[in-house]
Amino acid sequence: MLISTESARSISADTRLACTLAAAAGALNTAAFEIVGFFSANMTGNISLLSDHLAKANLGPGLFFLSVVLLFIAGSMFSTLMINAGHRRNIRTIYAFVILIEGIALITLGVIEKHFPPLSPGVVLILSLSFLMGLQNAVVTRISNARVRTTHVSGTATDIGIELAMLFEVLRRKASPKDAPTWLSRLRLHCLTLLSFLAGGIAGIGLYRLLNYDFLLPVGAGLLCLALNAIFTRPVKSKGILG
Repeated sequence: MLISTESARSISADTRLACTLAAAAGALNTAAFEIVGFFSANMTGNISLLSDHLAKANLGPGLFFLSVVLLFIAGSMFSTLMINAGHRRNIRTIYAFVILIEGIALITLGVIEKHFPPLSPGVVLILSLSFLMGLQNAVVTRISNARVRTTHVSGTATDIGIELAMLFEVLRRKASPKDAPTWLSRLRLHCLTLLSFLAGGIAGIGLYRLLNYDFLLPVGAGLLCLALNAIFTRPVKSKGILG
């Protein structure tokens, strides 16, 4: 699910990818909220808070929220530049390598926060996770041709509403019934993405309360295993007409 892209991808590959990475994003985002009181991947909320602080001339908090937004964008840029470089070199596993970087970074962050705590551990956590969430979102957006975004729950909920409306139009015979399977498969994909984010968030809270900052280690290890499995799995060769 971290190899094939765009038209070569199946809906099942997108679904497995969405469920796995949305659960990881939900765990990280919700645990970060438990620690510092706001979300690392909610750019709508963070920009709203930025505008609020700037309007009130609270420059210190304003600069912090600006940093959160800029680091999310920087993570997306870094991910995209790596993917583009991988495409130019025909590296099939480039998406897996980017997720591998995310997994290693999460484990490193967990070790630092637990054993070598910085002066402002919550600040370092949020800034680091914002970069990594931008990185992950870019990977999923590129590999699925924008069909999936694991940290953008607002967009996922919007897609669910659109798909429900289109299915309602099919029932009313205002849209062609032949399109119903497509809308149903998309609805299933986006509903499972949303539910995976929700389940990951619940698990993230539990892991943080159980492990404190070490909660980053199992999440990072899970992403590490996902990436390494994609990197070292030999591709299945398609048979020819005579094969």
